[in-house]
Order: sequence, then C-alpha cells, then structure tokens
Amino acid sequence: MEILSRIIPNNLRLKILKNKRILENFISLSLLQLFNYILPLVTIPYLLRVIGPDKYGIIAFGQALIQYFIIITDYGFNLTATRDIARKRTSIDDVSKIVSTVLMIKSLIAIICLIVFLMIIISFNKFSKEFELYIYFFGMVVGNVLFPVWFFQGMERMKYITAVNFMSKFIFTLAIFIFIKDVGDYKYVALLNSLGSILAGFIALFIIIKVFKVKLIKPNYYNMVCCIKDGWYIFVSSISINLYKMNNVFILGLFAEDLIVGYFAIAKKLIDFVNQISSMVSQTVFPYVSNRIHEIGFSKITTLLKTVLYFIIIITFCIGMIFFMIPDKIMYLVSGGCYHEAIWSLRVLSFVPLITGINVPAVQILLGYSYDRLFSAVVVAGGIINLIINFILVPFIAYKGSCLAVILSELFVTIGLYFAIIHLKKKHVL
Repeated sequence: MEILSRIIPNNLRLKILKNKRILENFISLSLLQLFNYILPLVTIPYLLRVIGPDKYGIIAFGQALIQYFIIITDYGFNLTATRDIARKRTSIDDVSKIVSTVLMIKSLIAIICLIVFLMIIISFNKFSKEFELYIYFFGMVVGNVLFPVWFFQGMERMKYITAVNFMSKFIFTLAIFIFIKDVGDYKYVALLNSLGSILAGFIALFIIIKVFKVKLIKPNYYNMVCCIKDGWYIFVSSISINLYKMNNVFILGLFAEDLIVGYFAIAKKLIDFVNQISSMVSQTVFPYVSNRIHEIGFSKITTLLKTVLYFIIIITFCIGMIFFMIPDKIMYLVSGGCYHEAIWSLRVLSFVPLITGINVPAVQILLGYSYDRLFSAVVVAGGIINLIINFILVPFIAYKGSCLAVILSELFVTIGLYFAIIHLKKKHVL
C-alpha cells in the first residue's frame, strides 16, 4: 500500500476514491430498487390467483391514495436534506441538527396528515367501506417518516439503505405467502406492507445513532422554519411529480371498476420498475453534483451527465423495445394471466421510462445550482396537465385515458426542463 501511495499522485487517488464511492452507491441503489420491485413482483401472480384482480385493484387504489400522504410527509427532504447533509457531512454536530430538525418536521406533518386522512375515509363511502384497509395502509406513512433515506444519500452510504430495505421486503414477501390464503385476507396485504415499512424505519434510525453517532436533539424553532421555507419549492415539485405519477391509478379508481384498476396497475407497476433505473442513477450522482457543481463548473458537470444520459437511454430503450414487442408474454410471466387491458397498457407505456430518463441531467443541473423555483414551476405545470387530461379522458375511455395522461405529462415535463436550461444559458447564469 505504501508503494502504491508513492506511485499514485494524491489527486489521482482522490479521484479514484470518489469514482469508487459513486460506483458503490450506484450498485447499492441498483440492488435496492431491484429488491423493492422484484420481491413485490414475485407476489403479484400469487395475489392475483388468491384474491383476484378486483381485490388487487382495491389494494392498488389504496396504495395510490396513501402515496399522496407519503409525499406530503417527505416535504421534498429526499432532495433538500440530502443536499444539506452532503455539504455538511464532515461535521457530526451540523448533521445531527439537520437530522433532528427534519425528523421533527416530518413527524408534525404526519400528525396533520393522519387527521386529514381519517376525515377523508370517514366522509366518503368509496373509502369508508374499506375503512380497515386504509387504516392499515397509513402505517406506510409512519414507516416513511422514520426511515431517513435522505441521510444515507447525503452521507453517500447507500449500502445501508439496501441492506435494511432488503430485509424488510424479504420478510414482507414471505409473510404474503404465509398469511394471505384466501380472498378475505386481502386487507392484510396493507398491514404487512406497513409493518415492514415501520420495521425498516426503526432499524435505520438505530444505524444512524449507533454507527454514525448522530445525536437526536431538540430542534431549534428558527431552524425548523428555515428548513420548511428552504424546502417549499421542492415540496411543491414533489407533490406535482406524484400528481402525474400517482394520479393515474387514483383517478382511474374513482371512475372505473376495481377489476380495470387492477389490470392497469399491473402494467403501471412494471413501468415504474423500469423508471427506477433513472431514479437510482439520479440519486447516485446527485450528492456528488450538489457538492462539486460550483467547484468544477458547468462544463465538466455536463460531461459527466452526458455519460449518465447515454447509459440511461441505452438501458430504457432496450427494455422499452422488449415491452413493446412481447407485452403478452411479459404479462403472463408477471401476473399469471393474459389480461387484454394490462397488455394494451404495457405496450402503450413501454417507452415512458425513456422519456423520463432523458430529463435526469436537466434535473441535476437545476437542483445543483439551486434553481428550485424554476424546477418546481415546470413540474407543477406537468402535474396540472396530467390532472386535466385524466379528468377529461378517464370517464370516457378509462385506462386508455390514463395511459395517454402518463405519456403527455411526461413529455411536457422533459421538454419543459430542457427549455428551462436553455433559458438560463441565454441569461448567462450557467
């Protein structure tokens, strides 16, 4: 090792270490997303046979509803807190303040969400008839509050996220086969989901306290207010992003029967699985981009992001071609049946991950330079467009309208983000 230290210059060794860290984090996030989607996908054929597509549609509708509350409690911290910790991770005191502040804010938001959630499911028959199911689902919000994904991303220690999530997802998958035995057990799918999420959250908190020596302290009121203000535009963006990602299943569930929702949800889950390729690449490079973008400059960052973009395009295009060419075989493999609505949806949506992946460099640049407001404006517009298209088309053409809403809103956001970059370059601020 001493000989290598003499031969390899310090700057080169640092570069190797940084690239090694990025690669390690990418592999960790790849495994994480693989576990997050492959393990649940293993249960889909079983659930469809045991509880049927209609009950699976009810579960998908419940998951779409609870995702709104998960995003609200996130408050954009997966980006803003990640960025803050990445910049201050050398000081454990500063990191402890950030962690304590974020956890307190998320907990307070979760309490408000619980009150609103109860009011919704009590007030509307669509929800009250499945009261027990929705109560079970709210445990996922609690688990999300407890699990500090943003901490591990900011510290660039994604392997801990992978290990904890794998354990919880694996236990959840086994539990599905053990406890879900007939149609009447469909409600317990939500309960098992929530228990796994809460368990993962507690383990993650234990790790940051024991391994990283983070101290949970009483947060300063001023810091909490500043944190809320700083995260506002990202929060609005996150809400909007999930409007055009989660609205489709939710709005379809308002107008279509549970069976149709179940069919569409199967195709959408496969598309979301591929979308995670772009997501995990983006999450991997974001701490590095946030930390170095002002230091190394726009030109070098764009060179890195071009490489990232080529990788995303190749992978998502190849998978998209497979989805487009043989959707029936894929659907049979995943769900155990050849449902026309699911096959049609999968074929139409096959290249959505490619469209989504193309916007990764634009997102990195806008957020890396802290143009949160501009980023938010584009995404909010995309969310509104998705909402309008869904409400116009879904009542008449059901799942086909949902598919069109997904495609058009994703195209709008991707184009809009690059127009935002062009606008900033013309103003010579990049």
